Amino acid sequence: QVQLLESGGGLVQAGGSLRLSCAASGRFISINVWRWYRQTPGKERELVAGTSGTSTNYADSVKGRFTISRDNAKSTVYLQMDSLKPEDTAVYYCYAIVEEQSDSQYQYWGQGTQVTVSS
Repeated sequence: QVQLLESGGGLVQAGGSLRLSCAASGRFISINVWRWYRQTPGKERELVAGTSGTSTNYADSVKGRFTISRDNAKSTVYLQMDSLKPEDTAVYYCYAIVEEQSDSQYQYWGQGTQVTVSS
């Protein structure tokens, strides 16, 4: 069993920055895909950013402001969020596709961390 533990959320003023972290623990061979999603009440969870291998992708709404990165040695993914806007307010979730055994991959979610951007 793999667990994802998020940290770094909080309250920030518009224009400010936050960095989210998500660390994986447990027994596994590798983490093949990392993603960050966010969700606000009454809306579906939306993909914010993802990374797989050397590739990254971003939602149009965060391009140029958010940066996803990973530290494989620490089994951790980060989301650097700059120039934050009130519309970035949401619960942010990390997601991983983990190879636990050869040719066996499983999906995991973090518990979510609240990000609130005040105007």
